[in-house]
Amino acid sequence: MRAFKQVDVFTTHLGAGNPVAVVLDGDSLTDDEMARFAAWTNLSETTFVLPPTDVGADYRVRIFTPNQELPFAGHPTIGTCHAWLEAGGQPASADQIVQQCGAGLVTLRRIDGRLAFETPPCTRRGPVSDELRTTMLADLGLLPGQVVDVAWADNGPGWFAVLVSSVEVLRNLTPSLSSIEVKAGVAALTGATDPAEAAVEVRAFFYAGGTREDPVTGSLNGSVAQWLVGNGTIAAPYLASQGVSMGRDGRVHVTPGDGEALWVGGDAVTGVDGTVAL
Repeated sequence: MRAFKQVDVFTTHLGAGNPVAVVLDGDSLTDDEMARFAAWTNLSETTFVLPPTDVGADYRVRIFTPNQELPFAGHPTIGTCHAWLEAGGQPASADQIVQQCGAGLVTLRRIDGRLAFETPPCTRRGPVSDELRTTMLADLGLLPGQVVDVAWADNGPGWFAVLVSSVEVLRNLTPSLSSIEVKAGVAALTGATDPAEAAVEVRAFFYAGGTREDPVTGSLNGSVAQWLVGNGTIAAPYLASQGVSMGRDGRVHVTPGDGEALWVGGDAVTGVDGTVAL
């Protein structure tokens, strides 16, 4: 039996965020065993905590969707760290936790009481080809007048980012994606001026045997923040919302760090705490 938790991320209310399954003792499990368990949980991600192989890390994590392994993902990073700390994990440093994953070392710290990770640099950014732009906007059902800007904002999962003209346009999207290789992140500015209200609303779509929507997505919010803050569309700190169209209430806190660094943070709550037979 192995220690196991299921954590709802980017929320203070169970059922309002994005859940992640965390196996706290993944040592000795094979790749196939991890993949099969992740397919069985049928959550967007399942993680397995392992001893670090890098001396600079506090723990190592492998992140699986029901179909593939990911080098990095945002809500599993916060959810895994929350679960590891809650289970008694002790970081080497008092003011930060260092996670080792497929993308390398990811630093987390607490900001205003919430766990936050330093957004990894985008591996692909800037203009997209005319062919891809045409295909993706058609898949999303967007008309030219509804699109403010389009760019690559990919920090691993394959994010194609779109800024649309209004929250109404965003919430009315009914996309039908045709590519498993590209994931669509769509954002709209809300016009909110109160820092306690969301200044940006986000939706995330991907293809997995059909078009699916992710409730709250840390990696996307991080890359969208790099894109929109970097080009002057919005200034950090700001609050983003995601999951409204799915009946969720995700809240993502974007905070500036040193230089161009941005931190993506959120609350997390444990919903399941026990053991799993693996």
